[in-house]
Amino acid sequence: MVSARATALTAVIAAINPSLAFISLSTQLAPLTNPTNQHASITELDLFGDAMKKAFSNDDSIGKPKNAGLKNGPKFSEVTVNGIPVKAVAGQKVSQVMNTARVKVTYSCRKGDCGTCELFMNGRVEKACTALIPSGKCTIQTP
Repeated sequence: MVSARATALTAVIAAINPSLAFISLSTQLAPLTNPTNQHASITELDLFGDAMKKAFSNDDSIGKPKNAGLKNGPKFSEVTVNGIPVKAVAGQKVSQVMNTARVKVTYSCRKGDCGTCELFMNGRVEKACTALIPSGKCTIQTP
């Protein structure tokens, strides 16, 4: 049951902003629990019906949320730097692994041009500034 006051309020809202003319106001009388037995008016806005309730409800058909990170974690390589085992990820820069092992390496260009940072990785000469940790076992020796 819509009262005259709710109808008037709907007309005022439509006059102020015509794009809000779709708002329907439903007014109900709810008894108060006071000794004078007065009634209070409760006004509810019915915006878009039940569409908003459905939009924000959980969708059970999706299933459990999955971890958005790497599946099975990163691929660690067995790296030893001057005989010290170090935790490293395959594809990580050798310069970062050397810092983790607290082994000082002298750099000059950091582009791989000068050869100042040369070291032995798996028996081959590599430049620490450009080389990456291979997957599997890796032994690094500094000169």
